[in-house]
Amino acid sequence: MTDGKNMNDLSLLGSSTSEFKGLEAFPNLNPERDYTVTLTTDEFTCVCPKTGQPDFAKITISYVPDLKIVESKSLKLYFLSYRNKGVFHEHVTNMILDDLLAAIQPRWCRVQADFGVRGGIAITVDAEYSKE
Repeated sequence: MTDGKNMNDLSLLGSSTSEFKGLEAFPNLNPERDYTVTLTTDEFTCVCPKTGQPDFAKITISYVPDLKIVESKSLKLYFLSYRNKGVFHEHVTNMILDDLLAAIQPRWCRVQADFGVRGGIAITVDAEYSKE
């Protein structure tokens, strides 16, 4: 049976998303090579800014790192920070891309947000960046 003392060593589980301080990154140990990192979640949620109704999406991030790689736990907390934010699908997709660009300065990055059907219409938004 699980009780409180079984969870003493868990520091992040159950933490408030209000403690989120920003996307974290670690050094890319292979910056001489192009390779693609893909991160996916089907648990992204935000709310409609007009109605307050929940929106659910599968988010897929693909990028070619330069000098930094995004740390996945900070990305998870970042996604959770949107849970009660009112934002349109198109805007949140571009906000995610902008925040990734600021945190890791990748050579290339694409964010795809595949939102669930609402009112009979599904919306998919792709936002992409490429370093010159």
